Parts: sequence; structure tokens; C-alpha cells
Amino acid sequence: MTIPPKPPSRSDKVSLWRYAKLFRTDILSAQPARLYRAWMAEFKTPFFRSYLVNQPELVKTVLKDRPEDFPKSERVSEGLRPLLGNSVFITNGELWKRQRRIIDPAFEGGRLRETFPAMWDAAEAAVKRLDAQVGETIEIEAETSHAAADVIFRTLFSIPIEHHLAQAVFSEFRNYQRSQPLLNIAALVPLPRWMPRFFNKGTKESAKKIRRLIAELTRERFVQIAAGTAPDDLATKIMTTADPVTGDQFDEIEMADHVAIFFLAGHETSASALAWALYLMATHPEWQEKLATEARVLGTCDFGVMSKLRLSRDVFREALRLYPPVPMLVREAACPENFRDRNVKKGSQVVISPWHLHRQERLWDNPDGFDPTRWQTENGRKCGREAYIPFSAGARVCTGAGFAMVEGPLLLSRILRDFRIEALPDRVPVPVAHLTVRSDQGIWLKLERR
Repeated sequence: MTIPPKPPSRSDKVSLWRYAKLFRTDILSAQPARLYRAWMAEFKTPFFRSYLVNQPELVKTVLKDRPEDFPKSERVSEGLRPLLGNSVFITNGELWKRQRRIIDPAFEGGRLRETFPAMWDAAEAAVKRLDAQVGETIEIEAETSHAAADVIFRTLFSIPIEHHLAQAVFSEFRNYQRSQPLLNIAALVPLPRWMPRFFNKGTKESAKKIRRLIAELTRERFVQIAAGTAPDDLATKIMTTADPVTGDQFDEIEMADHVAIFFLAGHETSASALAWALYLMATHPEWQEKLATEARVLGTCDFGVMSKLRLSRDVFREALRLYPPVPMLVREAACPENFRDRNVKKGSQVVISPWHLHRQERLWDNPDGFDPTRWQTENGRKCGREAYIPFSAGARVCTGAGFAMVEGPLLLSRILRDFRIEALPDRVPVPVAHLTVRSDQGIWLKLERR
């Protein structure tokens, strides 16, 4: 059986200087191989201590049992602040709670059925674009980015990716991706608070341009809401929802902050997961054929069809296990702790790595192998409950997790219904972590019509 690629691990003993140089290449390959078995690891620098916790009980403590004692680390999120402002991705405490009370109703189960037609239309548009490239070798990450962005704009603002503002945001976001430094650079080699941060000028300029475009979209929607002409989509739902505690609603700046994070989280992460799922199908043709057969149920737009895409859902879950879009979650200890006989001082970074937890050799059967049937086994079900966090967990679990688990299997099935994909033996992608887990040189697949 083909083992999906993963980045090489460094040797256990390297200098801090060597470690920092590895970080500039990729945070995943900078980590030692022992982290795939360790329950916990300590990373020491002249300025700071970071602790990676890789034991389900500790992960549960941090994310589920005591999330307020482990708020999001500002050191990691500050690099994204020019784009995301004070969005729910960055904030902590009472402000974060207020934001979630306003946002969460838009993503409740019943809303998924209402947004499904927009997802369906985006899937049909993606297939049409791919149909024009039959017989060619294509870079599939570019195609999944296009499709995921289309889903976001159709569900959020009821406009397709071809709309001039949507196209402008999408194009500028690609510039932002290329210039953005590693998101997790501060996760395991944090800098002291007094040391100045240097951000790429192009990154800040791209963030400003994206913000201006998003502000134009949100202002236009506020006008439509006031006039009673706004479509009933996610943006309208969020903009018209009042906090049940304070009665407040989002103003234009707050809404722009959250449109930015919806686009970043909903587009970038979905594009990453779908690209890796398609690569796994290209390298496991027997599974590709199973999904293509199952996808024959996709006829007309009907939300009920999602319950019939069981294999596609299992494949997508397995892709999220092997290639979690967000490979590391960084928290800060708000008070002194003792984990596994280690004293964790107040202010220390506590890192939870879905990348390592999902491949923890002490927990998973065949941790590096691709096996969608694992979710029906006792080991898979247990690990799915205790060691599977592609959308984080607890109070800060991703609001759009249910959304993503409809979008991903739908797009995957719809593509495989019409096309056969084949991997290129001489172009094996190596995962690297930038904004999300992507391939170092893209994911190249040959596309044929069924």
C-alpha cells in the first residue's frame, strides 16, 4: 500500500541556530521524530519555554476542561492582526464570548440545509472549470483554492467568484499567501515581548487591500439590510443577529474583521483539505473508484444526498487526520501548571499539535497509513473521540466545522463523479506548514474524463 508523504524529521540534537534555520524552511520538518511518540516535550530558548502536549488527557485539559486558563497566544496571532483585526480567531475572554454568541447561530445545523444550494452551485462551477482542462496535468491546489473561495462568497454574500469584488479579494489573497511569514514561527521558538517584530511590507499591503475590498462588501450589505433588499445568506444572518446578553450587533469594522476570518478559515483550510483528499484518491485508485461509484447518487441539488456519501465522508476525515490544515494550536498558560511532573510557568506557551496527535504512534493503528475504514473500528472510534482535532475542540472548536464536513465530501464526490485523477510518480508532494498545510511545490495530478 502506498504510504502518504510526510515531511522528514530532524535529528534530536541540533543547535538553536540550526533549529531556527529549519523553521525558516518549514515548522513540521523542524520537529524531531520522537514527537510522534512523546506525550509531552519541552522546547527551551534563551528567552522562553514552550511545551508541546501530545497526550489526550492533557489536550482535553487545555482545550475542553479549562480553556480560560489557556487563552490563545497573542505572540502567534499578532502576525495576522493586520488582516483579521479583532476577529474571533484572535480575541480572548468576554469579547470572544460575545463574538461567538453573535456568530454561532449562523452556522447551526438548520442553516447548513439553507446554504447547501450555494455549495452545490460552487461544485458545479468547479467541475465546469476542470472540464476545460481534461487531458492536462494540473496543479490541484490552485483549483481547490478557487472552488473553496467560490463556496465562501456564494454562501456568505450570495455572489460567485466571478463577481468583481470577490475576484479582487481572491486575487489579492494569493499575494498575501505568498508574502505571509510562517503562521506558527512563534509557536516553538517564541521571541520575548520586548523584541520588535518585522513583517514583510508586501504582507501588510496585501492585508490593507483585502480589508478595503471586504469593507466595500460589508458596507453594501448594511445598505441592503436597511433597505430590506438583502439576500438571506450567512452575512445577513450574522449582521442582523444581536448578542442575546448585551443586545449589541456587529458594526462595519467588526463585520469586516469577521468576513476576513471567514475567508481565511473557510477558504484556506478547505482548499488545503480538499487538495490532499484528491491527492490521496490519485494515489489510491481503488478508493477513487469506490467514491466515483458512490457519487452516482449526485443528481439534482438535494441536501438529503449528503447522508448517502458515507465513503466520501470517511475519506475526507482521513485526509483531515493525515493533513490537518492547521497543524499546531498555540495557547498561553494563564497560571502556573504542572504537567507530567514538569512545572509550566505562567506565560509559557502550550502547543497542541494536531499534526503529531493525529499520527501519535502510541494511539493510532497504522498512524502513517491511509485507511478510511479505520473510522468503523474500535481503535478508530476511540481515537476519533480522544485524539482527532482537525477543527480544534472544546469552547473554541471551529464554528464552521459542520459546514466544512458538508463542503469537503460534496466537492470531492462531485469531482470524482466526472473525472479520473492520476498522480505523477516523479512529482511527489511534500507537506509544509505556511498559513495551512500545503505542498512544497504544489500537488500535480493528471485529469481525465470518466
